[in-house]
Amino acid sequence: MTPRDDYAFVGDPPMFRPPASEVHVSCTFTWDIAEAHRLANAWNRYYPTFIGGCAARSPADEFTPGMYVRQGIAFTSRGCNNYCPWCFVPEREGKIREIPIRIGNEIQDNNLLQCSRTHIAKVFDMLRSQRDIRFSGGLEARLITSSIADDIRSLKLNQLFTACDAPGALKPLERARRLLTGFNRNQLRCYVLVGFGNDTVSQAEARLEQVWELSFMPFVQLYPPSNRIDYSKEWHTLARTWSRPAAMVALHREIANG
Repeated sequence: MTPRDDYAFVGDPPMFRPPASEVHVSCTFTWDIAEAHRLANAWNRYYPTFIGGCAARSPADEFTPGMYVRQGIAFTSRGCNNYCPWCFVPEREGKIREIPIRIGNEIQDNNLLQCSRTHIAKVFDMLRSQRDIRFSGGLEARLITSSIADDIRSLKLNQLFTACDAPGALKPLERARRLLTGFNRNQLRCYVLVGFGNDTVSQAEARLEQVWELSFMPFVQLYPPSNRIDYSKEWHTLARTWSRPAAMVALHREIANG
């Protein structure tokens, strides 16, 4: 996701630095805040330096393509109207709000389908001129209608992500899969939250298997996504297996071969 232009850097200042009026250190994850401050001090020797990003609770009122994320990624809305207990988005960005649509082929909105139908139609109109379309931010399964499915089929789709973060999300996911005809498992991905609350390894594995049986490619997300919990070897094995498509395919080939 990192920008690739000549003004984007990862880490400490290099020996040869481009001319600039100021430096922005963008921090996405809270466990990197200490490193963000260290980098800000290092860069501040040469330029006025500021820290921002999700972890710093920066306001997300607009979006400039190529700034803080690579070209091709686009945000057309901010926030989310759901208040899932595992998610920080409503707290940090508030309720869903539409922002000006910029050109890109990878949509990272938190919940695009909560936007107005007019806004969604404009997003799809923009995407019809793009190739290798990805909905990496995810589309909420329960909001996928036959009309939305038709719109998705009108695109040159590479990948669409949805989510199954709790057992109750399986039925909406099954319904969405019936609507999303014409797409294979590699095109339809599904974030699956595991380890939240009283979730067990066996329950999480059963949920992942159900997602697989619906012909989605699961992508496990072990909660919380940091090193704050000392998970057991079983949890780490589950997360490692169900986050790699090749490992999942091999696992189910072994099961099929008995």
